[in-house]
Amino acid sequence: MTLNPADPAFEAALRADLSPDVFRKAEPRYLEEPRGLYRGQAAVLALPRTVDEVSRLIWHANAARVGVIPYGGGTGLVGGQVAETGPKPLILSLERMNKVRAVYPDENVLIAEAGVILSDVQDAAEARDRLFPLSLAAQGSARIGGNLATNAGGTGVLRYGNARDLCLGLEAVLPDGQIWHGLTRLRKNNTGYDLRNLLIGAEGTLGVITAAALKLYPRPAKTGTALLVVHSPAAALELLSLARDQLGEMISAFEIIHRTGLDFLAETLPDVRQPFATPPEWTVLIELGLSGGLDPTTSLEKLFETAFSADLVVDGLIAQSQQQSDDFWAIREMIPHANRKIGSISSHDISVPLGAIPDFIRKAEQAIAGLGDFRINCFGHVGDGNLHYNVFPKPGRSREDHAAQQEIIKTTVHDIAHEMGGSVSAEHGIGRLKVKDLARYGDPAKLSAIRAIKAALDPNGIMNPGVILPAPA
Repeated sequence: MTLNPADPAFEAALRADLSPDVFRKAEPRYLEEPRGLYRGQAAVLALPRTVDEVSRLIWHANAARVGVIPYGGGTGLVGGQVAETGPKPLILSLERMNKVRAVYPDENVLIAEAGVILSDVQDAAEARDRLFPLSLAAQGSARIGGNLATNAGGTGVLRYGNARDLCLGLEAVLPDGQIWHGLTRLRKNNTGYDLRNLLIGAEGTLGVITAAALKLYPRPAKTGTALLVVHSPAAALELLSLARDQLGEMISAFEIIHRTGLDFLAETLPDVRQPFATPPEWTVLIELGLSGGLDPTTSLEKLFETAFSADLVVDGLIAQSQQQSDDFWAIREMIPHANRKIGSISSHDISVPLGAIPDFIRKAEQAIAGLGDFRINCFGHVGDGNLHYNVFPKPGRSREDHAAQQEIIKTTVHDIAHEMGGSVSAEHGIGRLKVKDLARYGDPAKLSAIRAIKAALDPNGIMNPGVILPAPA
């Protein structure tokens, strides 16, 4: 199905039906994405304030067969928020739909519009002595609608799950302009196909999320944070198992950090305080959230003693204040910023079964070494099997020097993850960046179902064309 451009006639039809202040000139930030891989096209930009306005915009786009790019905080890392090629689209930003509509602390539910910034959702929950546990580096600018559309992960997945697991209901506009009033607060609701979970993770290709009913949790009475130095990724997994035996579901985060990440911080962001005089080869960042009279420091000390006796850890630091905890987390959260300053040749967001992590790291390192002389920064959410495995040039060289090798490096890493039963997109989504990867590694039956669902709900192919599936010819 061929799409049409968002031309002056289309814009005039929109302006005749909606208030003039819904529209704005497309500023550069709407045409950019964090990694600089894509540059969007100047087009019609709409900033609706209500679900009814979103409905009218989508109705017009569908009638005119104009592509629609839903835009949240613009923080996505796979190009889902910009369209570099094809007919000029309608960019639909949800930033004005930024109200927390209601909080039900006794039910542990919060209703937020799609344009609410993630950190504002967290603050609104905290104001009612509750926790919204989705946490990621871009939480100060990422918006909850985009988090749900991409099924965002982050550091709390081990305990609380992905964004999908934190949502009870949705309000959304479907590709024909219909409003789905699905903002249920129910935790049991078996009434046919689950549209909520169909739209979550669909990256705006099946409709536009306009509001969500989100799950809240009791705030932990106390938290504790530690950096523990381990011998290897295998030792990190054994430490995770030991921690689960001792602490059960009180583990909120379990992150692994390689020395290369600490070296990059020292090189590019020297103001980030590092606790070890000599960067360890492998470090685990663990955070606990405890209830009642339990003491996190005592629990972490016991874990360290047991792990040290088992020769799993060789050193460690337990935060003695909130400032120290913040400093520990700053190390982990600033590594992606250091990566961007260095400039990766190829970055990978992969997941493998937990038990396969050590073999993946070993095999991938050997395979990359066979392709040339590179630096590898491997870090991430080892507690849920998600690694950010990024390949960089050696000092004195740039990623442009290795542009011809980018594709073979990516394919090598992805092939190994796939062969181990893993995924080539753990938490970032497919976007436009990984459309070919999905076609290469995706299960044929699943791909067939995806195409059928897309054709049924969006027969004109207007919703985020080129994301997940190739754009209409």
